Amino acid sequence: MADQSMSKSVYVGMCRKIGTSQQVASRRDIADTKQLLDDQNNVRRSMVSGSTREGFRLPDSDLDTMLWPTNHRVIWDISQSEFYNLHRQILILCESSESPAGFTLLWLPFEHANNSVLSALNRAEQVMLSSSERMNDGVFLSSSKHRENMCTSFNPNSRVHGPCSSGTDGPLAYDYAHCFVSDFWPPSASSWIERCHSWPPLHVAVDIVKNGCHFVAIGHKLGNHADNEWRISFSQAEYKIVCSMNHTQFLTYGLLKLFLKEIINNGLRDEDKLLCSYHMKTAVFWTIQQNTLSHWCPQNLLAGFWACFKLLVKWVYEGICPNFFIPENNMFLSKIHGQAQTSLFRRLYGLYKKGVALLLHSPSIRSSIIDVLCNPGLTVCTNENTLISEAEFDKELFDEIFSNDSQRTSDLQRCVKILHTVEHLIDSSLTKYHVVSVKKFTASILQCIAFTLHNKYPNTGVNKQVYIADKISLYMLELATKFGVVSDLLYIAMYYYKTLRYREALSVLETTKVKLAQPYLIYRDNVDRERYTEAVGGQSWSIKMRQAVTMDIILDNEICFIIELLPEQQSGRQNRLGVLFIPPFVLLHMLEFLCFRHVDKTRAQTVLDDLQVLVHDDRGLYVKNIYRDISWDILGICQQITGNIQAALYSFLQSLRQYPFNEIQNATIQRIQELRF
Repeated sequence: MADQSMSKSVYVGMCRKIGTSQQVASRRDIADTKQLLDDQNNVRRSMVSGSTREGFRLPDSDLDTMLWPTNHRVIWDISQSEFYNLHRQILILCESSESPAGFTLLWLPFEHANNSVLSALNRAEQVMLSSSERMNDGVFLSSSKHRENMCTSFNPNSRVHGPCSSGTDGPLAYDYAHCFVSDFWPPSASSWIERCHSWPPLHVAVDIVKNGCHFVAIGHKLGNHADNEWRISFSQAEYKIVCSMNHTQFLTYGLLKLFLKEIINNGLRDEDKLLCSYHMKTAVFWTIQQNTLSHWCPQNLLAGFWACFKLLVKWVYEGICPNFFIPENNMFLSKIHGQAQTSLFRRLYGLYKKGVALLLHSPSIRSSIIDVLCNPGLTVCTNENTLISEAEFDKELFDEIFSNDSQRTSDLQRCVKILHTVEHLIDSSLTKYHVVSVKKFTASILQCIAFTLHNKYPNTGVNKQVYIADKISLYMLELATKFGVVSDLLYIAMYYYKTLRYREALSVLETTKVKLAQPYLIYRDNVDRERYTEAVGGQSWSIKMRQAVTMDIILDNEICFIIELLPEQQSGRQNRLGVLFIPPFVLLHMLEFLCFRHVDKTRAQTVLDDLQVLVHDDRGLYVKNIYRDISWDILGICQQITGNIQAALYSFLQSLRQYPFNEIQNATIQRIQELRF
């Protein structure tokens, strides 16, 4: 009983650290929705992978993006070419006979290397063909050349990291793996299909095989053609398998990740870390499939962890870590052997001899174990409803939606495609998390269409096209407020200001101000749980969004929203940043100030004074630290408009001292120079 209580206590602790089953499901579903709406590119497809995509939100959770051209397909046998139109698809053929298990060479038919063909291809295809080289009477794609070429082509500031182009895009770090896709399951992984009798479920296995695999640009270090080989990637399959786990299995995977970071690799230099998270994932996969533990439930969490750990120790002792899909691919081969293997085994065996008590060395898990050790008769409740309040769950849900809300573009054609996808989604079976995220993402697209249409027909007057475009834009912005959050009202106010309808804008701003002043409002990390539950508890998420949630304003830098912020948007574009983030409370004051200048100059000064107090004195409640660059900048813009040069200079200099989250320094420096000279 004590062991079961300890397992249940660790289960509860892991739910609080990693998330309940509902939290993990909401993260995945929201990311799925984003993926579906983002994937409207006819030239290139993408897939987000990594532990963040799987549902983890640990500080070091990685987020990788795989990118591949839509008109290239890898085939395993020439007979598979009959499934493709050779006038539309470039076929790439596998040659695995000289490569280690899990790796292959990719070669092209000679005619695709012809210069006349090369000149007619798009840039990505030219980069691909420039990565080719002749070998064994064939034209092969060099993985090392492809990595280098795609890295510099994608972003000159990128660096090669494994198979990826890595770097930063504004404030965000990225890892992009430029790869190729095959619609066919690898013959070398056929044994995996035969092993799937009990897990993963049959429908998951069938779906995985039906969707083939990918090829990433990295060879085996000990292969005969390391610079030219490509690794077969099962990232898509792994994500589907992780999603098929029950929550105890998923938390076991999470527990192993923490065990790796906080105990096994603790204090080691990066070059000395022989085990990685992928080894932990592989151990969980094999343990579940081999039915080592018959029942995965909260009271067996530690038993599941121990089974995985024993398997890991066995692998290190033998020097063999079999890939889950291609067991012949020993993932220890190039790194864990000789003295390194011996040292690692001694380290792991020393931990093994401590038993489950070894987890006391983990800061994330220690308290859950101590609670039971100090009180052996402790009754532990694993009911998720007692682990997180409605307000806390909703706060995370809306934060996830905001983090994934990237459906912003000035390309009207792409906007229409996204709306068509939304239309098809509505007719499909959606989860409740899909529904709420689709609504908010749709609101963002409608806002982009509205302002893009206005920018296309900017003149006010009696022109029929202008009149129709204006009506459509306003309708879409009003519709967006029915799908979105409280702060989406600010887009209507921006539109009215842009079209010189200042009193209408002020009317909307007054309504917005009242809504933003409600004590139950959710904004980022801020929420009063009791008042929120009292005001909207038990209501649908759609109602909660409209009445009790605000989010930061995101402006696509390709679209003009407010002419006063064009230099900042241009600066963002110059620094390869696609959007501008503004706190809603700051934008509200800015719009009020800009409108009152044309209606009531005394009120304009009062609003400016309020904005100054907000920016100067706020301690992260309404102006998050990461947005202080744009907040000081906006204060400076308003002060400059009133002719208060010294105050404006001070604000712009303060903006430059902040963390450059929005990459607006070029605009701020330009404004300072204009004021001084």
